[in-house]
Amino acid sequence: MLLFRPGDLWLSVIFSAVFILGVYVSHQAEKEFGKDSGHIVIDEFCGYLVSVLFVPRTPGYLLAAFVLFRFFDILKPPPIRGIERSVPGGAGIMSDDVVAGIYANICLQVWRYFF
Repeated sequence: MLLFRPGDLWLSVIFSAVFILGVYVSHQAEKEFGKDSGHIVIDEFCGYLVSVLFVPRTPGYLLAAFVLFRFFDILKPPPIRGIERSVPGGAGIMSDDVVAGIYANICLQVWRYFF
C-alpha cells in the first residue's frame, strides 16, 4: 500500500532516486535518440513527482498537479527554456521538467493556503 500512497518523505526519496537515475539514463538515451527526444519520459515522471510533493493526495489536487505540470512543461516560462537550452545532457533533460514541477507545486501551495 505504501507504494501507491507514499507520504512526503517516501515521495522525496523516490524523487531523488528517479532524478539520479534519470540524469544517467536520459544522458545515454540522448546519444541514441537526440536532444530531449520524445522517447525519453523519465523526466516527465520526475517533474510530476515534484508537482505533488507536500500537497494533499486527493483526486482534485493530483489532477490539478498533472495539468499544471504539463502547462508549464509545454509553455516553458523563464527560466525553464533557458535551462533546457543551456544545461547539457541528462541534467538538462531532467532539470527543465523538475522546474516545471516546482512551478506547478507553487501554484498548488498558493491555492491550498490562500483559497
